[in-house]
Amino acid sequence: MLSFRTRGYNGYGVQYSPYFDNKLAVASAANYGLVGNGRLFVLNIENNGTIRDQISWETQDGLFDVSWSEVHENQLTVASGDGSIKLFDLTVGQFPVMNWKEHGREVFSVNWNLVDKSNFVSSSWDGTIKVWSPQRNQSLLTLENPSSIASTTQVQPQLQPPGTTVPLSHQQSHQQTQNSINTINCIYNATFSPHSPSTIISCSGSSHLQIWDIRAPNPLQMDYIAHGGLEALSCDWNKYKSTIVASAGTDKSIRIWDLRLISKVDQHNITQPSYHVRGPTPLNELLGHEFAVRKIQWSPHDGQELISTSYDMSVRIWRDESHEKARFLNLQNGGCRGVFNSHKEFVIGCDYSLWGEPGWVATTGWDEMVYVWDTKRL
Repeated sequence: MLSFRTRGYNGYGVQYSPYFDNKLAVASAANYGLVGNGRLFVLNIENNGTIRDQISWETQDGLFDVSWSEVHENQLTVASGDGSIKLFDLTVGQFPVMNWKEHGREVFSVNWNLVDKSNFVSSSWDGTIKVWSPQRNQSLLTLENPSSIASTTQVQPQLQPPGTTVPLSHQQSHQQTQNSINTINCIYNATFSPHSPSTIISCSGSSHLQIWDIRAPNPLQMDYIAHGGLEALSCDWNKYKSTIVASAGTDKSIRIWDLRLISKVDQHNITQPSYHVRGPTPLNELLGHEFAVRKIQWSPHDGQELISTSYDMSVRIWRDESHEKARFLNLQNGGCRGVFNSHKEFVIGCDYSLWGEPGWVATTGWDEMVYVWDTKRL
């Protein structure tokens, strides 16, 4: 296991370079992302087993995600808390080479198109998904849920009686902030399909999982409740099966879905499903985390393996043995394959290495730590 401390900055996103086997990018934020600056780190894994900070940039607001360019080995994009998206170049110091700002709220995810490679997608708390090209100053396309709730009314937090002061830990402060703000329209994650140049999956605070086709006249192709009305925080495509996706949420579960078993949206009658409806039945459900599951990612080396990070401070490696003809019947041979417990705070970001021996991953979290470790040794 290798480690690096992002001193003064709490980790949110981490990704291996698709060009170099020893290079990592880490998006981080000061003060747990609640207020203050952000910093983008590009780290080198040295031959002697150490991790070195090659270059870093400080930003005016916290950074919540990072994605390497698929067309330029030295460039990468980051999602910022001020609603902007920035493009950095390793050969250009101090400032980003591009800065886009169309989102009205925090940007929570950025993801580069692995098939087309000429564009990337972002998702934001403002309830929109935008597709971008590094060659243009404006977004190519904006996707907005037609059934999203327009209300942005904030719930006022309860006040303490005059003269009393109750100190809160940062976890309690974060939870109080989340409880006091309406996140129902927040799109936490949007990701291009690795099988199609035009298909995107997204998930939101309204518990909805949505499939979009940006080339279709009506882009929204599929829309369903994934986590029983609770927030859906992360989603990802299986790298080997084009119809299999996974989602994770505040209900502490990871759910596996076969899109062939989900009804498509009726484009002539798009209505918001009632929130008491629990949604369709997943192909599989992976349980074990004690708190909300913050991020999931399918392995690029194994179509049955995925990794998850959680607010319970653990990282788990899962084995999905389900298939459409044996729903839930193979759980005795599946489920959690191992737990990584080195993080001492919320674990937010994770990524599989594309290089070398399959099984190496990087994780980062609020403990200011980046760990690089081998899942095969759990």
